[in-house]
Amino acid sequence: MPENINRTGPFIGAIDEGTSSARFLVFDVLRRKVIASHQIEIKQKYPQEGWVEQDPKEILKAVIECIKKTIEKLKDIGMSASDIKAIGITNQRETTLMWDKNTGEPLHNAIVWLDIRTTTTLEGILDSVPNKTRNKNYLKPICGLPMSPYFSALKIRWLIDNVPSVKHAVDEERCAFGTIDTWLMWNLTKGQLHITDVSNASRTMLMNIESLKWDPLLCQFFGIPQHILPEIRSSAEVYGIVSNPEVLAGVPIAGCVGDQQGALLGQLCLRPGQAKATYGTGCFLLYNTGNVKVDSTQGLITTIAYKMGKEPAIYALEGSVAIGGAALTWLRDNIQLFANITQSQDMAESVRNSGDVYFVPAFSGLYAPYWQQDARGVICGITEDTQQYHIVRAALEAVCFQTRDILEAMIKDSGTKLTTLQVDGGMTVNNLLMQLQADLTGINVVRPNMVETTALGAAILAGIGVGIVDISDVDASQVTSFSPEIGDDERDLRYSKWKMAVERSMKWDCSTTLINN
Repeated sequence: MPENINRTGPFIGAIDEGTSSARFLVFDVLRRKVIASHQIEIKQKYPQEGWVEQDPKEILKAVIECIKKTIEKLKDIGMSASDIKAIGITNQRETTLMWDKNTGEPLHNAIVWLDIRTTTTLEGILDSVPNKTRNKNYLKPICGLPMSPYFSALKIRWLIDNVPSVKHAVDEERCAFGTIDTWLMWNLTKGQLHITDVSNASRTMLMNIESLKWDPLLCQFFGIPQHILPEIRSSAEVYGIVSNPEVLAGVPIAGCVGDQQGALLGQLCLRPGQAKATYGTGCFLLYNTGNVKVDSTQGLITTIAYKMGKEPAIYALEGSVAIGGAALTWLRDNIQLFANITQSQDMAESVRNSGDVYFVPAFSGLYAPYWQQDARGVICGITEDTQQYHIVRAALEAVCFQTRDILEAMIKDSGTKLTTLQVDGGMTVNNLLMQLQADLTGINVVRPNMVETTALGAAILAGIGVGIVDISDVDASQVTSFSPEIGDDERDLRYSKWKMAVERSMKWDCSTTLINN
């Protein structure tokens, strides 16, 4: 066994089931070190424009295979599954699954968080708002969220209304709803656990953001029976033990957190005023507000960051960008500008700037702070001198500009300007992107050398849940920093042009616009 592995650990496992892949990682938590891991890509299905689905069985199979492969890798370094003292789960949020409690069989594919099929459902729901105001923030004081196709409640409503097998199962009280965490815990414990944690529950539009319980008024508003909902628990406690004989039988499941909240924890943003950005398929910023629930006036949402056992819940402000790394995937797969996303940095660096090209990748609308579902992608500023390299660089800059949009909103809501932004996620390996982020926001960007912070957050919670980890002992050193290298005038000019491009992207989907009008 390599000398750098501390045999005393503690070694904690983390399931990280994201939008594009499933992973299992084993951490030496206190040293922020990945001991072994395995990753499997998850396919996405697109039955219609704007619809995004995944196969629940494929997700479960991939997770179990990742655990098996990781355990094999542990054996190669002289360790075994018995060294894993607990596991935590972190997951893509809002993604909605329905299954039969009696058989465990899915009743439909999972509807992924970025799916927008519920746009029409939303229009019908808005008609039921009192006084015919169609106010999308009508429920925000209760659940912290605006009414949007993004969140789980509308996806549940769509399934009940449009899938007969779901409707029958609901009527017969054998239907179970869950986000990915709930689905995985149900299967890992062979149906013994039908639970979720407060961070995932806060993304459904069905949980009261203050009581941390399913709210009868919210359930009634959406017409969703409470008997299909999982029990809400804290983010760090022993929920049960793995009873699946294939993997980790007998190991406690003791941590559960939505992926973006997991990254906040993994970045050790534990104090009010600290913020992190995670760059993946989308881009998500969370700003810790402590025990105080801050109601945003700038298009952000209020969410639960985490709750450790019996301690009070920690709140956060959040802004979400629908298309981050997915813009590069689109340039690769649809436009075929490069064969591998790793080429994007070299291509973008081959030109000094974007050639005044601005790319707004609003493929499925704009999220915070705009919340414009009728926006669609645009590329502005193209001239006869524009090359593919400018478009690739503009795609990277789009991620940074969207991040600045959210940071500006957070500053207005909190009254405090950030001096540092913690970053993580797959895209942060791109040094040019990180430098552009510092340049275009005017603040220092800090990237941990160990970037698997989302999974680390779940592992930390699991360690806390079984009582073997004190979060204050987790190493917070070993980072790389990027400082702004352009002046305020250039930064603000480029940002003003970005805002012009955003304006041109709005009200593009005529069908949505006609419905809204």
